Amino acid sequence: MASRDTVQAPFADRHDAGRQLAQRLRSLEGEEPVVVALPRGGVPVAAEIAQTLGVPLEFLAVRKLGAPHNPEYGIGAIAEGGTRVFDPEALAVLGIDNRTLESIVVRETTELHRRVDTYRGDRPARRLRDRLVIVVDDGVATGVTDTAALRDIRSLQPRHLVLAVPVCPPDSAARLRTEADEVVCLFEPTLLYGVGQWYQDFDQVSDDEVIATLVAKANGTRR
Repeated sequence: MASRDTVQAPFADRHDAGRQLAQRLRSLEGEEPVVVALPRGGVPVAAEIAQTLGVPLEFLAVRKLGAPHNPEYGIGAIAEGGTRVFDPEALAVLGIDNRTLESIVVRETTELHRRVDTYRGDRPARRLRDRLVIVVDDGVATGVTDTAALRDIRSLQPRHLVLAVPVCPPDSAARLRTEADEVVCLFEPTLLYGVGQWYQDFDQVSDDEVIATLVAKANGTRR
């Protein structure tokens, strides 16, 4: 794990980040893991890991809850299994009451269900109980969405739960190590102004790309 700060983006794009992460995860190949991507940005990263290890690719829908007047400021997160995570400090600082918070949850739950329907359709989610599960995101800032995802999957009783990310600040990594059995991170910069700064290409991942990637992996082709 590297802990240095850098001004040069170490990842060409999400696929490159996934290939680099996959090399750190090769020791898990024989344990028949399931790779679980967090859409949308985590899907290209996870697809490369699943391809390299020759294991199944699944996804878990999770949504950040943004502050009312600043959606980029996360005050919590929800996951498709019903897990909710809130940041009490952020809620107190912003003065967000329960009614406002619940309206945000309802709105984001609608989008969460849309993504599940769009990406999975009628296919049942893969069973994760007693499996080694590798949860993959394209990077972590506060870690609130990853926390929701890990708690959601933990409720499904995996044998071992790993979070694999290209970049994550040390304080967030420390918190996430209390949620996962293991955190694999390539870079832990002391200052993280934005995950996108660690990528030369950090264009938004579309629904179509997510669907195509999941279908290609299900059909055994590289995507």
